[in-house]
Amino acid sequence: MTSPIEQQADRPESFPLERFDEWFDDRVRRHRFRIDPIPFDELRQWEFAPTTGNLVHASGKFFSIEGLSVETNWGSIRQWNQPIINQPEIGYLGMLAKSIGGVLHFLMQAKMEPGNIRCIQLAPTLQATKSNYTRVHHGKTPLYLDLFRNRRRDQVLVDSLQSEQGSRFLRKRNRNMVILLDEQQDVPPHPDFLWLTLRQIRELLRRDNVINMDARTVLACLPESATGNRSSADGLSYPATADPAASSSAHAGGCDEVDPGDLAKILAWVTELKCDFELRAERIPLRRAEPWEITKDRIAHPSGDHFEVIAVRVEADNREVTSWTQPILKPCHEGLVAFVTRERHGRTELLVQAKVEAGNFDVIELAPTIQCLSADYRSAEVSRRYPFADYVLAARPEQKLHDTRQSEEGGRFFREENRNMVVRADADFPHDLPRNFSWVPYRLLKSLLMHSNIVNVQARCLLNAVPSNAAPWCGATSGVAR
Repeated sequence: MTSPIEQQADRPESFPLERFDEWFDDRVRRHRFRIDPIPFDELRQWEFAPTTGNLVHASGKFFSIEGLSVETNWGSIRQWNQPIINQPEIGYLGMLAKSIGGVLHFLMQAKMEPGNIRCIQLAPTLQATKSNYTRVHHGKTPLYLDLFRNRRRDQVLVDSLQSEQGSRFLRKRNRNMVILLDEQQDVPPHPDFLWLTLRQIRELLRRDNVINMDARTVLACLPESATGNRSSADGLSYPATADPAASSSAHAGGCDEVDPGDLAKILAWVTELKCDFELRAERIPLRRAEPWEITKDRIAHPSGDHFEVIAVRVEADNREVTSWTQPILKPCHEGLVAFVTRERHGRTELLVQAKVEAGNFDVIELAPTIQCLSADYRSAEVSRRYPFADYVLAARPEQKLHDTRQSEEGGRFFREENRNMVVRADADFPHDLPRNFSWVPYRLLKSLLMHSNIVNVQARCLLNAVPSNAAPWCGATSGVAR
């Protein structure tokens, strides 16, 4: 028998947000989860390859931990070796959308990942690697996969290949998708899934570690045209007469309010930096990735910085496979990801940096003002290596438009939590910028998400937290969002 919470969540209507905590806690109680760190020799189906020392799966699928030798003329460190996740598969990060009562809703799932800080977080409808959805693990097929595979072209609101963390993955991309269902299309209910509006999701983004990274990147790619008019009580209506193909076309054509001159200047700036900055990233055997050390239970840098590779044993009764072991990356510090924003000529602008990372496809991607994941952001080193970090950390309460802790993707990263901030620049903000920094209008940055490998995953995820009259569905936060 389903609980009243499950019955409410299953009904095709708006879910009252005041009951979210009850529903969420119910999902945690009803499932069995256990994650235990283990030594590498207790991994099942994983081994260090005899010739390279790479950590690989017996199937040759999923992913591997390899070595990478990096040389660049960007930044203060010009050469280094590191472990890297090589996962050449393209996975699905897919969200189902539907108009319910004239309001656009999204089907979210309470998903367990071994690295999640809260064990369960709200994820997209479909979050699956190719190895998972082709059932290399001999487990169950992910729910709702057929609705993405059998979609019509006029149902597609978002379909783009977007990069993953360039400092941890080697040229990794996932397919970010949003599919708009017909109103008469039924979705088989499941107690771990519920329909939420964008405003409800926005409210949950003000909490620490509720909406997972994969959901945040998909939502960032959503075209503004998909939200239709905004006259409903929820603030986000979707007109019943709207043509999904028109929304898709508007997505493909970009936002009408993007100034072509601004776009040309930003693309010229990015092109110039791609020509000036160099990145040579060569795969090497993991055992040659000095000075990284491999012990019985971790792969770590002797400085204690960056990250470690560890192994875990996982039990989860609501996953396609109920138990498994795997390698996973564990951070050494809490990171800082921040945008500085300003209002200029009646529009919101964000300070972005063109950032070189070892695993990037095309040398640089646009990143937030500050992206510090490999060092303690409160240390003196950060103020030297990361421009504007001191300014953000010294921001007054009234400048802080958003301030939460959000975790990275829990399938590959073990309890990695980063402080996410959006800070309004005051008149004292420096006018002179390093050449790899530029102010970019919010709408322009959103329009660049139509393309692959331009805006990095940290910037995409943080875009959801930017309060702006250029992003009406986001709404404004007052004070610090905690």
